Amino acid sequence: MVKKKQPRLIAEMARKIRAYRELKSRPRESQKYALDYGTMKRPHTGKMLPVLAWQDVRRESRLFSLLAGMRLFGVGRLFTRKSWLADHTEPSYWQITKVKVDYTSENMDHGKAWGVLTLKGKQESEVKEVDKVMYHDWRLVPKHVEQQLKDFEPAPEPPVRYVPYPPLLRAMLLAKHKRAAGSVLAEEPLLPLQRDVLLSKDYFRRQEQEAIKREGTAV
Repeated sequence: MVKKKQPRLIAEMARKIRAYRELKSRPRESQKYALDYGTMKRPHTGKMLPVLAWQDVRRESRLFSLLAGMRLFGVGRLFTRKSWLADHTEPSYWQITKVKVDYTSENMDHGKAWGVLTLKGKQESEVKEVDKVMYHDWRLVPKHVEQQLKDFEPAPEPPVRYVPYPPLLRAMLLAKHKRAAGSVLAEEPLLPLQRDVLLSKDYFRRQEQEAIKREGTAV
């Protein structure tokens, strides 16, 4: 019989201690994303923010800067972003469902948040962590506008009528066009999904008759 391997209790305990020390030595959210507004640098990494972001940093707010001053840290409220308002005509927002605050930060304005994302009027089904909470472009949706955003119904997507050709068939079409026209095809060839011709026996019979007329009758 194979001898059973004895567990190495001391080695396992040492591994757990190392993992615990690594966890404790990790920088907190307040340390990682702290910002010196005079130099526009993060003290933890020493990196400077992009120059194009300086105006938003001075005028806009981070997500947790808004959550810290709200009842229940804003759970249940809607938050959007300045970039979404500029890029999308459809409503895009997060509905906050859970907040984990970093209580070691001075104003409790750091941490993690979870919620349901609605992007371009389409609501996702599962709760996930809110990303880019440290960006300075978050805005609170007013109470009287929330129901209007929730009642928005996105327009149905148009049906897909064309798809790309398979790679081999695409290469054959491009080569055929280059031989016939002597130039490269400017537009990408697309395969229509809807047939405009009914493929019946009469259709194939007419095709054969037209081919015979073009080639001529054999003598």
